Amino acid sequence: MYKIFLIEDDPHLCELMKENLERYGYEVHLPDHFSKIEETFAQINPDLVLLDINLPYYDGYYLCRSFRKQSNVPILMVSAKSNEMDQIMALELGADDYITKPFTFEMLQSKVKATLRRVYGEFAAKETNPFCVASLCIDAKAHTLTYCGNQVELSKNEYKLMKKLMDHHGEFVSREELIEEVWDSVTFVDDNTLTVNMTRIRHLLSELGTNHMVKSKRGVGYRLYNPVSTRD
Repeated sequence: MYKIFLIEDDPHLCELMKENLERYGYEVHLPDHFSKIEETFAQINPDLVLLDINLPYYDGYYLCRSFRKQSNVPILMVSAKSNEMDQIMALELGADDYITKPFTFEMLQSKVKATLRRVYGEFAAKETNPFCVASLCIDAKAHTLTYCGNQVELSKNEYKLMKKLMDHHGEFVSREELIEEVWDSVTFVDDNTLTVNMTRIRHLLSELGTNHMVKSKRGVGYRLYNPVSTRD
């Protein structure tokens, strides 16, 4: 039975989410007090975290960063904030996905199930050796991307998207294929979620010193080109 740490300060919504998740067999834990969430997280050692952003004492961004320092547990951020910058910030701090309020419980279940299956089930990464395209290398065990001696860390979603593009280097990969690769379904995934993740990947590539490596074409998808260094 998977343990879910549900951190939501709206009592009514929290109870509804808890009942819905327990109906599907999940063991749901709630914080005893919002000032001691980090201690509760360590005690529970959950398999997945559902984390609201607007919370008393510490906001979700702070807690996401704190959890990520301790664990690679999948974190799904839940918030009424829907603009792209909020989602980018959540992903940069280590969140695996972002659920925008209001949401249906069918969508919540789909994202929770897909995330758990992706991290712990048959869709968990099995690769053990680094994979390279020219001077760009991705490491499945470390979840890192390396280029010309420079290295950045990748979230689980960023790793899967980048690996998919590298596997199909030189070809366009459709948005639908990328969504299914990461989220296991296109039904309950906002198309903007992919855009936010791809924006984050482009930022990481820029940090490595290679710009314009990922190209997009409306109605077609994304394509990985040969890396071009901006530090030569």
